[in-house]
Amino acid sequence: MNNLVVMALIATLGTWFVTALGAATVVFFTSPNPKGLNLMLGFASGVMIAASFWSLLQPAIERAEAVSKLPAYLVATAGFLFGALFMWASDKFVSFARRKADIGNTNERLHRIIMLILSITLHNIPEGLAVGVAFGALQNSGHGAEDLMGAVSVAVGIGLQNFPEGAAVSVPLRREGYSRKKSFLYGQASGIVEPFAGVLGAWLVVYVETILPYALSFAAGAMILVAVHELIPECQRNQAAQSYLATMGIVLGFAVMMLLDVMLG
Repeated sequence: MNNLVVMALIATLGTWFVTALGAATVVFFTSPNPKGLNLMLGFASGVMIAASFWSLLQPAIERAEAVSKLPAYLVATAGFLFGALFMWASDKFVSFARRKADIGNTNERLHRIIMLILSITLHNIPEGLAVGVAFGALQNSGHGAEDLMGAVSVAVGIGLQNFPEGAAVSVPLRREGYSRKKSFLYGQASGIVEPFAGVLGAWLVVYVETILPYALSFAAGAMILVAVHELIPECQRNQAAQSYLATMGIVLGFAVMMLLDVMLG
């Protein structure tokens, strides 16, 4: 069992490292470029929308069918709606706190950044749990090579999608005037929860297996709300001058994420 926990820790450290690589892309911007930033934000929006289904909702439905006494569609729908409501309530709380603090118009979009970081961090928790559960479940499968490769493929798939997620945090921060160093540090920090969640998932695999469908669909609802309400409007700010740039970024991000998820199963 200890070896499986160590394997889960190593795997989730790898997924966090890929998040850090994505956040590091902000270093290549000598100055904020509106076209490049809008394209990348659109790409991140497409990734988040696609990941909401293929990486979160679809696995949630499959796991609910296997472990839940409730119909899988009820589990997925309930988790999805609660996730969206949670992020809506978080947005209201951030807006209320900003008004109480009497923050001026210079930080008018700051709460959007906070919402984005909250969403991606929340999304990374069930992903870390999923990796931990995948490795922890090997204790009941005899550690076969096929089962091990299945766990590895989960970690690889999650790691690949973490790359644009790291950029989705660091790039908006850079746009708001943060230094490259701070933008990178905040971007990579959104993925640091995965190793902790991965270790927890490996230790509590039996219990997490029951909870995971709700957690996955919860994260999907949160991601969809933020992508539609925050990221897409942000990347379309200069739509008149660049009518299809951000839109094509969304389409490309969705296609890339769909391709990766379907290929890696």
